[in-house]
Order: sequence, then C-alpha cells, then structure tokens
Amino acid sequence: FASRIIFGLVEYLIKQYALEPGAWEIQYIEEYFGEFPRRKTANEIITRLRDRESLILMAEAPLPDDPTGALVPVSYKIVHEIRGNESIPKLRDLVSRLDGAVRFDDRRILYSWIGGTRRDWRGQGHFRALTEESEVWAMAAGFEEVVVKVKNRYYDMRAVLASLQFNVVKHEPHEKDTSESKIYLSKLLPAELARGHRSVRTVVYAE
Repeated sequence: FASRIIFGLVEYLIKQYALEPGAWEIQYIEEYFGEFPRRKTANEIITRLRDRESLILMAEAPLPDDPTGALVPVSYKIVHEIRGNESIPKLRDLVSRLDGAVRFDDRRILYSWIGGTRRDWRGQGHFRALTEESEVWAMAAGFEEVVVKVKNRYYDMRAVLASLQFNVVKHEPHEKDTSESKIYLSKLLPAELARGHRSVRTVVYAE
C-alpha cells in the first residue's frame, strides 16, 4: 500500500512493499547511490528478512521539469527485527557490539538496517518521512526500541537521526580514518512518541 504524507506544504508518497518485490526495487534504486562501496542485492535482502518481521518503504517523487508528472523512487528504508540469539553472523556480531548499550532480553528491538536518499532529492524531508512512518509501524507491532548503525561520514543521515531524537549509545573509532568511525544510536518507542511527529498521514492502497 501507499501512504501520502503531508509535511509542511510538501506531500510525500510512500509505498510499502512485500519482501520480494521490495528487495528488487531496492537493488534497482541503489544503482543511483554512488557513495555506497557495495550495493545490496535482492537475494541478500530476501535472505536477511525472510524469517523475521520487517518493513520495506520507498518514497517516490516527480522528476524535475517533467510535464507528465512521472514518479521515480528517491528514498528508501528497510527496518527489521533483531534478536539477542541471532544466528546470522553479521547480526550476531551487531548484538555483541551493542552489549551493555541495548538490552535484548524480553524486549522487541528493531534494527534500522539500510536506507538513503538520492542526491538530487536530499534535504527535502523524504528520509525523515520514511523514518517517522517506520516508527508508527514499529509501535503498532509492539517494538520497544529502534537501533541504527551509521558511519561518521554520513553527515546528512546523522542530522536526520539527531532531529528525530536518536541518542548515541556507542562510538567505535576507526584506527586510520575518523570518517569511517561507526556510531550506534538508539531510540525508545513510548506510546506518546507519535505526538512529536510532524507529518499527517493518510493511507491509500496502490493498484
């Protein structure tokens, strides 16, 4: 389905995808992100998400100066459940690194895995709208906390997370390049959280 989100005077169109079609859409859009050293494949995404609760969101916007009003994908976000007893090596390592910073026992934790905005559409609120939509979904699904890992050099994404009141819970310095240092952030999801969201949502079903 698709959500139309009104943020200020801008209307955002957000689409939620099922696993397999969403994975292929993500593989397509990542071709437009030149700063990512290695892009995720659809098979990687499907393998990661197949046996866990997850959400795939994508924002679309019209092409500039296109009289037809054609929409293109401009931003995306994938979040998924992460457990204390992970079997996937990368997630098991993440849980280990978060030890002492995030409590997994008897709690539902959501991991903000991958996402971004195409360069020409940055600074327009698309990623923020996606993040707010994912938080509303997470609260409805019973998640209690969201965690995210980001490299120091992704300044735009860090700014969005700060504006959404994510808190730094751990910092891993890089030995040679501080821009490659890793920052771990967390946000609790109390019931009153949605009151602080700026966007007004109306859900419509895509044909």
